[in-house]
Amino acid sequence: MKRRTLYIIILIVSVLGLFVVQYQYLNIGINLAKVQFQRNIGNATQEIKADLATQNQLTFLIGHAITQDNSYFNTSIDSIQDASRHFLNDFITHRLTENGIESDFSYRLFTKDSSDYLTAPKVYDISEKIKTYPIELEGYLPLILNKRLILELQFKDINSYFLFQLNGLTIPSLIFIIAIIFVIVWVLRSFYWQRNIITTTNEFINNLTHELKTPVFSIGLATKILSENALETQKPVIELIQQQTERMKIHIEKVLELGTLESKKQLFELKKVDFTPILERICEDFKQLSTLDDTDFSFKIENKEFIIRTEASHLENAINNLLDNAKKYSEKPKVSLKAFQKGKNLVIEIQDNGIGLTKKEQELIFQKYYRVPKGNTHTIKGYGLGLSYVKEIMKRHKGKISVESEVGRGTNIKLKLPLQHE
Repeated sequence: MKRRTLYIIILIVSVLGLFVVQYQYLNIGINLAKVQFQRNIGNATQEIKADLATQNQLTFLIGHAITQDNSYFNTSIDSIQDASRHFLNDFITHRLTENGIESDFSYRLFTKDSSDYLTAPKVYDISEKIKTYPIELEGYLPLILNKRLILELQFKDINSYFLFQLNGLTIPSLIFIIAIIFVIVWVLRSFYWQRNIITTTNEFINNLTHELKTPVFSIGLATKILSENALETQKPVIELIQQQTERMKIHIEKVLELGTLESKKQLFELKKVDFTPILERICEDFKQLSTLDDTDFSFKIENKEFIIRTEASHLENAINNLLDNAKKYSEKPKVSLKAFQKGKNLVIEIQDNGIGLTKKEQELIFQKYYRVPKGNTHTIKGYGLGLSYVKEIMKRHKGKISVESEVGRGTNIKLKLPLQHE
């Protein structure tokens, strides 16, 4: 739960960080757009001012409109003013577009001491936030009025225009951020969903194995009582039941040991010990068992102390698992164990003459429930838990496990455990 909370906090902080960075880039982009707009509007106003300073068809029409002189045109003053309003609007639009400004605008033509002479077809409300750019006209139009004449350009929602200019950056960025958030949330949800399933499965398996221990114990006790008064013809059957019961007990213990290790419910306390006598005892016991099933077993342990930090019972189980596996996949098993010091590590090598492993199988054998799909599956029993247990034990000991194998020529498994020096 603590780790889950940490992941959620990291996700939230990362997303907020992305938004802050995006906001800063957006501010930079808006500021650059403002600078560009100011430069463009400056160029456009200079061109507009220059064009309206001389007498031409447009200024001639505007001049008659603002002086309300219809003697040249055979139409009303209102018509002249309306035509002037639209022609001037088209002229300004053209000049702004040429300078890279495509924002909506309005305008008004007025003097300092009177009301407006001309206004744009689109008039903005004075309550709206408007950015204005006044242009004091020179030349023809002020002269015919004999007054200072100002053309004021008006822009509304200029910040929205700047944001629109940056849509090529902001919209993809927002889409990518949303996509990243969606993927991360989906991955975390899938991860915890699968983890909950695994936890539930492990709890079910552990509960089941605990429940199996009672009938297995009862069967073992019953066969022991039966063997005391059994007939000679019955003893082989009773011995077979006892052997299978012992095998079942071993499998149950393996499942429980691995489950408790993975759930971290079991205290795993490493102590500094000399592992040499323990390793010798393991080899002697396995040699005695090997004589019963015609396994050729040999071992060679370097004559010195191997001081390591270990949970001895678990490491002993791990080595026994490897020795048991070494004799499984061969018709005439030949197994050897070597233990020696290499650098600052205790190295334990277990070699067999079995069927060997492919490269793909070598990558998969330490996965939980994986079993090599070879050999007689009816004679080679197991649940694919032994090697995953060994790997977990080596991880707890800060050791390493490696595999060298060739199909048809056997397998060599090497354990490296860090030695403790005084």
